[in-house]
Amino acid sequence: MSAIVGFCTGQSVYAEALVMTAIDENIVLSIPAAALARPCGVIPRGHELGVDVLLDLPCTVVDPLDTAQARALGALVGHSGDPDRDIAAAHVVPCAQRRGWPVVTNDPKPLLSLDSSIEIESLP
Repeated sequence: MSAIVGFCTGQSVYAEALVMTAIDENIVLSIPAAALARPCGVIPRGHELGVDVLLDLPCTVVDPLDTAQARALGALVGHSGDPDRDIAAAHVVPCAQRRGWPVVTNDPKPLLSLDSSIEIESLP
């Protein structure tokens, strides 16, 4: 989620570089739907266009939170022992597990507490 906010607001040159590299190298950027909701709620007015730009890129796909995903996410949260866990962050984990791709974030702790084996690419 932090990568999304960083790109959309222009506050992270690292997030911008990641997106530009994905465009240049034709690398797919997968954004879990639940993880997209939070940044959309916190991005300041005037930066909404950044979200549109990111979502309109040919390399961006949004992983849905459909029935199967919701059940898997619920089971993951249930097994964590913390039913109040952040669903947006938690949705990232099964998406990363399913794809086998790294997660780009500046706050890996909530993700690693659910699955310490997922690969993290940390943003400074």
